[in-house]
Amino acid sequence: MSTVIAVTSGKGGTGKTSLTGAVASCLAALGRQVLCVDMDVGLRNLDLTLGMSDRALMDFTDVLSGRATLERAAVAHPQIQGLYLLTAPLTQPRDAITAEAVRAFLNEARARFDYILLDAPAGLGLGFQISTCGADRALVVSTTDASALRDAQRTVCELGSSMRSIHLVVNRVQPKLLRQLHTTIDDAMDTAGLPLLGVVPEDPQVMLAANRGQPLIMMARFGAARAYLNIARRLMGERVPLMHIR
Repeated sequence: MSTVIAVTSGKGGTGKTSLTGAVASCLAALGRQVLCVDMDVGLRNLDLTLGMSDRALMDFTDVLSGRATLERAAVAHPQIQGLYLLTAPLTQPRDAITAEAVRAFLNEARARFDYILLDAPAGLGLGFQISTCGADRALVVSTTDASALRDAQRTVCELGSSMRSIHLVVNRVQPKLLRQLHTTIDDAMDTAGLPLLGVVPEDPQVMLAANRGQPLIMMARFGAARAYLNIARRLMGERVPLMHIR
């Protein structure tokens, strides 16, 4: 059964887009058909994370408006079989993006893909509402700092009871900083009020991969790359122990 996952964060800088691209890459590498949709109108970056900035010629509004079919607009990754990207427009479209149109598009995508990951814009505005309106589950991405966790908690409130499954991913974890702050991942879970899906360490390989235009799983097997793979496996229903980050 196809699953639509909205990847959200209350604030920018949590590494949400990097996580979306990496988890999608892992799901595809594990044999699933995966569509990544960048929903951040005007500020798209998912194509950079996936190394596909020169391939995305059409965006999701082309499909919503009927100017292009999903098969034509969704671009296949050149190296990872089963991974596709549908990017966001560079400017605000003339026609309003409606929840009804997004739901209809997602229903069409469900027939072709096992997983559809929506990279929602940071914040809780209209872009967030559109990105989550047709999702089955949500991943709220946060770092361990107090402001990010407060925003994550607010994000949960906005998602409300309509989302059947909401999980927390604690990203860019620095154990030394946690010790200095006298806090733990359990504290982060309590603050956000969410069950934990994964813990991802701060890893310079993430930025290096993005700047090279190459998916992280094609460059590394440990650190953040291993954490993203574990998250993908949990999304598929596997029981995978949390990483012990030192």
